[in-house]
Amino acid sequence: TYKAIQYTLNQWELLIGYLADGRLNISNALAENAIRPFAVGRRNWLFADTPRGAKASATTYSLIETAKANGLEPFAYLHHVLQHIGGANTVEDIEALLPWNANLKGKQEG
Repeated sequence: TYKAIQYTLNQWELLIGYLADGRLNISNALAENAIRPFAVGRRNWLFADTPRGAKASATTYSLIETAKANGLEPFAYLHHVLQHIGGANTVEDIEALLPWNANLKGKQEG
């Protein structure tokens, strides 16, 4: 008990800072849930047949997670990108396809 109390007292300034900022979440469960699929899939990814296959997989997962982080439904976002990427001829066209710029119906609020 002494060690626990001493630890708390040594961290008091950080604890008070945490309590003073209502934007801070008491739990890191959201972050853990976001990375869980990668932790579970890590073992499977060791068996990517080729470096190109591993790169394609990493690109796909990056697109999916970035879509989620920007409030988009991943399948709808990937469908949108695949429909429009062939006609993207300029940097601006490609930037318009990025998840934070994509204009999709049914964009999730959150």
